[in-house]
Amino acid sequence: MSDFPLRDRDSSRSQAVRATLELLASMRFAISLLTVICIASVIGTVLKQHEPLVNYVNQFGPFWAQLFLALKLNAVYSAWWFLLILAFLVISTSLCVSRHAPKYLADIRNYKENIREQSLKAFHHRAEAEVAGSTEEAARRIGQQLVSGGWKVKMQQRDTAAGPGTGWMLAAKAGAANKLGYIAAHCAIVLICIGGLFDGDLIVRAQMMLGGKTPYTGGGMISDVAPEHRLSTKNPTFRGNLMVSEGTQSGTAILNQSDGILLQDLPFSVELKKFIVEYYSTGMPKLFASEIVIHDRATGEKLEKRVEVNHPASYKGIEIYQSSFDDGGSSVKLHAVPMDGVSQPFDVEGVIGNSTEFVRKLADGQQDKVTLEYTALRTINVENFGGQDKSAGTDVRKVDLRQAIDERLGAAHKTTDKKDLRNIGPSVGYKLRDASGQAREFQNYMLPVDTGDGQPVFLLGVRENQADQMRYLRVPADPEGTMNTFMQLRQAMQNRAQAEKAARAYVQRAVDVSRPELAEPLTQSALKALELFAGQDSKLKAPDGRPLGGLQAISGFMDSNVPEAERERAGEVLVRILNGVLFELAQQVRQQAGLKPFENDEKTQAFMTQSVFSLSDAQFYPAPVVFMLQDFKQVQASVFQVARAPGKNIVYLGCLFLIIGVFAMLYVRDRRIWIWLTPANGGSHANMALSTNRKTMDGDREFAMLADKLIGARPLQKKTPGGSV
Repeated sequence: MSDFPLRDRDSSRSQAVRATLELLASMRFAISLLTVICIASVIGTVLKQHEPLVNYVNQFGPFWAQLFLALKLNAVYSAWWFLLILAFLVISTSLCVSRHAPKYLADIRNYKENIREQSLKAFHHRAEAEVAGSTEEAARRIGQQLVSGGWKVKMQQRDTAAGPGTGWMLAAKAGAANKLGYIAAHCAIVLICIGGLFDGDLIVRAQMMLGGKTPYTGGGMISDVAPEHRLSTKNPTFRGNLMVSEGTQSGTAILNQSDGILLQDLPFSVELKKFIVEYYSTGMPKLFASEIVIHDRATGEKLEKRVEVNHPASYKGIEIYQSSFDDGGSSVKLHAVPMDGVSQPFDVEGVIGNSTEFVRKLADGQQDKVTLEYTALRTINVENFGGQDKSAGTDVRKVDLRQAIDERLGAAHKTTDKKDLRNIGPSVGYKLRDASGQAREFQNYMLPVDTGDGQPVFLLGVRENQADQMRYLRVPADPEGTMNTFMQLRQAMQNRAQAEKAARAYVQRAVDVSRPELAEPLTQSALKALELFAGQDSKLKAPDGRPLGGLQAISGFMDSNVPEAERERAGEVLVRILNGVLFELAQQVRQQAGLKPFENDEKTQAFMTQSVFSLSDAQFYPAPVVFMLQDFKQVQASVFQVARAPGKNIVYLGCLFLIIGVFAMLYVRDRRIWIWLTPANGGSHANMALSTNRKTMDGDREFAMLADKLIGARPLQKKTPGGSV
């Protein structure tokens, strides 16, 4: 058999290998990889990483959330394709360096003194002149001048027409660090990528693939998690989160994965003695600091440290960074205020992060289980009350042109909106979850807030899902600073006897004693207005089938029973009657509670006006009770990021190489000078040329200076083939 087919196969295989290596070592391939890495890094910066899937669903929708999850865009820097691109970039850059570095190193050592005389005439920078002395004397004199100027010089003796050894070629070079800069910059890319791969999830993923480690997706105590979900204390590289409450200690970090978590056991435990947080006037934190005690598990040694943002603590090669802070299990006492007029008030105590279950009786006699989840306690809430109504017209008589210009000029952070930042006190966040698992989120403020109209209100926030903004019911505070008058007024509207008593009190005050025949019709009108407002008219229904009340019910009644031409006037009369009856009803409930009756002044008018709006909106409040914060005991928790990152030293070395390489390539010019000396007229004839890697004005000036200093000549300009200079 012939061996030619085998040789053909070997040849084609070797050609494929060479083509593959050529592709991997090419600059285009490396630039393409860098472009993809830059795009991926932008995505990883814009899109929040390692968030729960429900957050992506709420923000982008189910289709895009599933697409992000499939492409691992929620964990870009640990995605398999991102690590693979980094690996290919390392290979590509390494091949490029291995292919070009020997050539550059050889070029650095080579003076290229064997260049031909005719070749010097082709250089852009060249000069000719007669110099004194023999060729050897001139060569040594010029060489000493170049050496004193920082050049490295090599001389070569050659034969000329005048005789053997009568010619001298002087070769000098400077700026060889430019070539070293190229090598350093490319080596820096390799080192940075290797450091990034080593400090990334590569080691952890290797343990998951080869060591039988799997993410944990359940709940419960950390101590109960099985060993297959834990990483050893000897794990060479990791980066996780450690949450420690005040007065407690923890020694297990959590590594978030796309499909669960891994637990990283630390060789020590961290005890949080005190957490310190300071705020700017805007309410933004300006200082996080944690006073901690590190407990060594092996030796029992205790070491006190202070951890601040950008000032980590280090122990046994593990860095402890201050990441953020959270609630560490604050206890709260809540008071349940009925909103449906049926439930009874009660008190409940709980811990943030825990929950309490209730059984509620429905109107049809059935029972409904409701879970109260304590989600957040915020002791400081700074809001801006300095905003102006942009829809309001501008009074041109009050416009100061100079002031308006000054407001818009100056520093970049200057704004034309005036700020009135105020701390409106603590708030509590909770969720009410029904038996089917559906939950609404609530946020209620502990203290009444003056929003600018002079009437303090309690803010009761609610939203259906986390992606929505909070919608607030504003409940007016009575003169005693409570919401009792409002709640009692809302319950009294449903009591027929109290409503009739208030209506007659209003009529007695409103009707002239000389016209008693108007009393009964006005009483019926007042009762009808209160009946509509209280949602007791069975003919008016909301879209969900519930009785419709509030100002919407009055508007619906007017549309159905009053001619369009008379609606505006009739509506004003009916609302005026309603306000009068509600005022009398409020006086009744305060009298029954043993409180001082309202004064007929502007404060009372503001309270009643806000009460009408709030009573109208309260029918849409989606919970039967409101949980108001009565008391709390705050417990802070520090969230640390613990990292063992041996690759960072490699990255630091790569950054140093990168700085050196960039500066060498940008600011160091590789230059070479050749001077050919031949005997002429009792002296020597010098033919000089200079080569540089970049054509700059500095190079032109340098050659002109060297030509004048070394051989006393002016540079010659090279002519183009057409004869022009």
